[in-house]
Amino acid sequence: MKRITLLMVLMAFGIILSAQITPTCYRLSLSDKNNSPYSINDPSAYLSERALAKRARFSIPITEQDFPVNPQYLQAIKAIDTSIRVLCTSKWMNTATIYCPDSTKLPQVQALAFVTDILPVAAYNLSSLHGNAEPEGHIHSSIVANPAKDSVMFYDYGTGAAQIALHNGHLLHNVGYRGDGMLIAVFDAGWDGVDTSIFFRHIFESGRLVGTRDLLPWADNVYAGHHHGTLVTSTMAAMTEGVFVGTAPEASYYLIRSEEPNMEQLIEEDFWAQAAEIADSLGADVINSSLGYTEFADFPQGNYTYEAMDGVTSIASRAATILGQKGVVVCISAGNEGAHEWHYIGHPSDAFDVLAVGAADTAGNIAPFSSRGPSYDGRVKPDITSVGVNTACFWPGDYLGTADGTSLAGPVAAGLCACLWQALPNYSAVQLMQIIRESGSCYSNPNDSLGYGIPDFYAAYRLHQADAVTDYVPTRIEVFPNPCVDFVKIPNRMQDIQHIDIYSLDGKLIMQNDPSPDYFITLDVSRLPKGMYLGKVRLASGRTQTFKLVK
Repeated sequence: MKRITLLMVLMAFGIILSAQITPTCYRLSLSDKNNSPYSINDPSAYLSERALAKRARFSIPITEQDFPVNPQYLQAIKAIDTSIRVLCTSKWMNTATIYCPDSTKLPQVQALAFVTDILPVAAYNLSSLHGNAEPEGHIHSSIVANPAKDSVMFYDYGTGAAQIALHNGHLLHNVGYRGDGMLIAVFDAGWDGVDTSIFFRHIFESGRLVGTRDLLPWADNVYAGHHHGTLVTSTMAAMTEGVFVGTAPEASYYLIRSEEPNMEQLIEEDFWAQAAEIADSLGADVINSSLGYTEFADFPQGNYTYEAMDGVTSIASRAATILGQKGVVVCISAGNEGAHEWHYIGHPSDAFDVLAVGAADTAGNIAPFSSRGPSYDGRVKPDITSVGVNTACFWPGDYLGTADGTSLAGPVAAGLCACLWQALPNYSAVQLMQIIRESGSCYSNPNDSLGYGIPDFYAAYRLHQADAVTDYVPTRIEVFPNPCVDFVKIPNRMQDIQHIDIYSLDGKLIMQNDPSPDYFITLDVSRLPKGMYLGKVRLASGRTQTFKLVK
């Protein structure tokens, strides 16, 4: 069987060589994590103390999925030839993405017993790559701040007043929730000048710039190469009263470069997945990703169709779903394709258990460029909408300006997510994201432009503040991993799950299980076709709870 797979791979490469762009980078799917040096009994080897505290706080299990890719496998791959480099890995997907400029070495890679699949993902020439992207975007020299809904403000927000007032975020700040103690990880293409800017000095001096990570194999300084992350981060972190104050001015930040701004290739989704795993291992509370993928001009064989916007096809989308389920509020810009022939959301905003963020002006009107939903499988997308038209932000060179795009709407919302979670710490990430959706201006009548609408973060706080001091009790059934392949685990903390039914989306009962009273229930779903399913659990009390399952 493996020989047939190898033959098909080589034939595919032949077609690519003759018709498209010659690949040099490949995603290897690995069969297992057998003989791993990592253990569930010693999670501190791969999860930070902060991450472990969050897992304990919300009873999120630590499983083999959390183990890093087996280092013995990586060593065996690199041993084939000195030209082979491991560029990134995904422990959740159990993949290794390699640079292999000599395609004649691929049969040896495929012959390794633990390699089950090879997918071309990029055509890099690592010897010639360097990060020197030119700035691009919209700058507006004339800035007019709209009056806020409430005249009593803890901060003088300057030009940021209108974009926070649309969400009543200033009222959340007024009662003391400004992001203190929350960690926001930002995935982007670069942060030109942040380390020297007077406008970002406060996060360095206070120790709230926790760290940086550059995932690009030819770069090692996130503060050079592109300005996009500078704009994005300022919408949250800015703290210059009378000039500009962001939506989470007291939060801490971790910057991860996963995006190569000079080209578009499928491998950037591999870097995104790795960034998601880094954020989880750090114990990040919120991530903002103003990145999206639909087509790859520099690697067209990786292009997607709308049918792929299903939350499952993309490695980045699968990673985003898992990140949300492991206790991180995930904010992803929906995309800027609304006025084009392709007007849909991109990856990974099609993921489950994330907040895909569309763009509107400060009056709440949808921006024409904001990408539309729904996802291909019919889910409401975007989830929410925030300010992405003339959004106030800092540019490199200590310049205060504005910019347009869902790239700006995402972080405006992400900062307020951090403040709301500070206020409601006993809700899980998935629950908090649902609370935010429910506070949307059109939650009862969502649409493909605004999604559930403009969230009112202060109203969400007031509605749920009585629960902020109570013990956290799960109100829904959770399953891990989800999406899954062959098996899923269901936490059964009270050991009160008596019966489980699995239904297809058309309502047909296709699987039943009467589990033993274990702390974790394992379901074998290997015989189910790929797709989405609905589950119903009957508890000892007679109550039922539901969950969704993606294979």
